[in-house]
Amino acid sequence: MQNRYPIDADHLLPEYPRPQMVRASYVSLNGMWECAITDDPKIPDFFPYSILVPFSPETRLSGMERSVGVNQTLTYRRTFRLSLETDKRTLLHFEAVDHSCTVYLNGVCVGSHRGGYPPFHFDITEAVKQDNELIVQVNDPCDSQSIIRGKQAQAASGIFYSGQSGIHQSVWLEQVSRHYIKGLVIASNLEQRCWHVTVEADQSGLEVVVSYLDGSRKVKGLSGQRLNCQVDEVHPWSPEDPYLYTFTVTMADDCVHSYVGLRSFSVTDGRLYLNGKPYYHHGILDQGYWPYSLYTPPSDQAMIDDLLLIKKLGFNMVRKHAKVENLRWYHHCDRLGLLVWQDMVSGGRKPFQPIMSGPLFLKRFSVPDSLYPLLGSQDEQYRKDFEEQLTQMIQTLSNCVSIAMWVIFNEGWGQFDTQRMLDLVQSLDSSRTIDPASGWYDQKIGGFCSRHVYFKAYRHTPDSNGRAVILSEFGGYVYREIGHDEQTKIFGYKKFSDRKAFGEAFFDLYANQIVPAKQQGLAASVYTQFSDVQQELNGLVTFDRLSVKVDEVVALQVAAMLLGTQQ
Repeated sequence: MQNRYPIDADHLLPEYPRPQMVRASYVSLNGMWECAITDDPKIPDFFPYSILVPFSPETRLSGMERSVGVNQTLTYRRTFRLSLETDKRTLLHFEAVDHSCTVYLNGVCVGSHRGGYPPFHFDITEAVKQDNELIVQVNDPCDSQSIIRGKQAQAASGIFYSGQSGIHQSVWLEQVSRHYIKGLVIASNLEQRCWHVTVEADQSGLEVVVSYLDGSRKVKGLSGQRLNCQVDEVHPWSPEDPYLYTFTVTMADDCVHSYVGLRSFSVTDGRLYLNGKPYYHHGILDQGYWPYSLYTPPSDQAMIDDLLLIKKLGFNMVRKHAKVENLRWYHHCDRLGLLVWQDMVSGGRKPFQPIMSGPLFLKRFSVPDSLYPLLGSQDEQYRKDFEEQLTQMIQTLSNCVSIAMWVIFNEGWGQFDTQRMLDLVQSLDSSRTIDPASGWYDQKIGGFCSRHVYFKAYRHTPDSNGRAVILSEFGGYVYREIGHDEQTKIFGYKKFSDRKAFGEAFFDLYANQIVPAKQQGLAASVYTQFSDVQQELNGLVTFDRLSVKVDEVVALQVAAMLLGTQQ
């Protein structure tokens, strides 16, 4: 297996990490750090390893390829020099650290964080100097505890993949004014031909100016107010025409650049709507794993290439499965034009296999979500973490133009109080559609009947409760191209020995099952999956991204059959 994306250790993921709130001030701390793995939680005196941040120590690209035990402490150290500006505050950003960490700067504890997926930052103004020592200590229990972890496992097998620990997205610094813009809340309103911006600042009531349409229009107001940016002739955003409006927000000495797309999402009469018109979601599942770097894309171009290939194969939607990506991934979906179904990251105790697999083989097999132990959600701390991190995910990603749907639970993993979680998501974001329970266990609520079908032909039937029916997972066909993986055991749902048979089966699956289902009322379909991942060789592209296993002409024929009557 070859590495398609060689890296430059001096320029690791150098692009600005927060595309919808860009400042001139940016210092990347990606690159070579010192590292230690110890049984003692104290800060070590000796750091025997060098590691390329932001690649986790378990990965090849980190330069370590060493596992961190579930009871061990992973400690990072690096020094950096910073030119301090008078009357400026310094913020230290981490895009993601798995799973819990404590951060020290020049011997001072500047903060701690729990949760392996949300970005976070600390104000380090009081501790930062011209020459600095930064230490980050991390603990990651992986699947030994009931935490939010997605597909990570200590031992990869079946649908679970290698766990990774520590810093796995960019680390960076910025210097801001004493009074600065902390965040933007952007709301698209296609019907009224406008978008709204609320400027979150360190203090309310500060004067702000929003400039848009190349500076020809300005809106003045105060921080904390909802400001209205009106346009005369609206240019809607869609996958076919991903038009984005750029704008600038200024508050005293602070200035940030951002963008928005005007679009609307809804579900009516059993169909999904985009911008007020029926729109079939022809989607593909994406796990977001990379062969040499696991959770971390090796480069910005690697993410772009994945998304361009998804579009090239005729898909208009990607389901981001059991993982939250860095903000640049969503930015590329915004600007390239791909709808996103965003999963909440699964967690809880290890799934009890008979309960997890029952619906695949037993018709109408169901479990009430109040039976916490059966679904691995019996730990109160897990349920609290899930609710908090679900909220953080939606608040972090709410400005992303391309996200069309939030998916709360998947196949019952750690499922609990589904109605309450649905109410929570609706209260946080009423502008998008919501799938409360993808696959199973359906609690007969929400706007969707969300089905997973793998081991039998899909035959469409309407939902007895009148909801829209979506086939949120199907396929999983395996064809192995030798030389593109390093596996001895292969996992998948149906195996094919050659490329021709695989392509024909892929075409027939859509022609004989999905296209007729769409004609009968199916609102969306999600094929499993985009790329091979370790032992799960059911991707349309190999794990190393060096070979596309399905012919482009076949994929485009499928898209034409499915979307040819798209209005």
